[in-house]
Amino acid sequence: MARIDVNHIRHSYLPNPQKDADFALKEVHHTFEDGGAYALLGPSGCGKTTLLNIISGLLHPSHGQLLFNGKDVTRLSTQERNIAQVFQFPVIYDTMTVYDNLAFPLRNRGVPEADVDRKVRETLDMIDLAELAKKKARGLTADQKQKISLGRGLVRSDVNAILFDEPLTVIDPHMKWVLRSQLKQLHRRFGYTMVYVTHDQTEALTFADRVVVMYDGEIVQIGTPAELFERPRHTFVGYFIGSPGMNVMPVAIDGKTATIGSQRIELPGVPKAGAGAIELGIRPEYVRLGRDGMAVKISKVEDVGRHKVVRANLEGREIAAVIGEDETVPAEPKVRFDPVGINIYADSWRVEMGA
Repeated sequence: MARIDVNHIRHSYLPNPQKDADFALKEVHHTFEDGGAYALLGPSGCGKTTLLNIISGLLHPSHGQLLFNGKDVTRLSTQERNIAQVFQFPVIYDTMTVYDNLAFPLRNRGVPEADVDRKVRETLDMIDLAELAKKKARGLTADQKQKISLGRGLVRSDVNAILFDEPLTVIDPHMKWVLRSQLKQLHRRFGYTMVYVTHDQTEALTFADRVVVMYDGEIVQIGTPAELFERPRHTFVGYFIGSPGMNVMPVAIDGKTATIGSQRIELPGVPKAGAGAIELGIRPEYVRLGRDGMAVKISKVEDVGRHKVVRANLEGREIAAVIGEDETVPAEPKVRFDPVGINIYADSWRVEMGA
């Protein structure tokens, strides 16, 4: 396995980029620790696959340097980097059996046949394809073929890193959960360095130890699932993580008090100086609905099973609150913001609060 240092990497698909907007990857400077499980999370076009392909060697960056365990690999090929990569759609040999598809990368490296057999059978059991070992890949379903691709990425134990580019797109929902759990177990058992690209927050938060949230070609936050939920560093993280996402509203700040319209909200501290547009962010889970607080007008109540999502209007702003499945909405509803969940943002970036 390898420690991967991404040193001030920038990349443009244009021949002569001049400005930030010309770069698919504006600038990334980060270390993926040896044996870590990371998810690159963000919407389509945010740069996560570009970054993954730079790590794998399928792309060479326009600027910057890539190191594996301190060695400069920026211009080396994928083979020279000793990387395993699993793509969004299956890449397999249709004319080979399932067994031989998994055995191929090992035999290609001269692994003794006894070791090949042991690793292949172990991997087949892991991806639940042991019963199809002798079947030609051509006749399999799309999700079975993708499981072969996953198996080929997992069968090698000598790789510096295993990279996954939205590998569960064609897998049915139940099998997605099973395979995510198996990947997690595999990581804990063998300590592979894994980088997993996805736009699905559930996949990212259940697979990774640390989630790298990307937006508009940049990394906006790196953290554990709990950190991303409790303290989003950027309003995009608050919006993208969680269902429903964070409530964000413009406010005026005076000391420990935020004002929205005619309403005053006591803050847990005094926000440190921040320039630009000031906003308050609070997740729906920290919005308390009852008979005390700020008056709101309810527009919709969504019963989603374990809880209800209440949509309301506060001083002309749409907000959401999460309440218990058995809770009722008061006839004259009001809301309070739990201070624990309040974040203040200046130009979309979170500012710290002093005493």
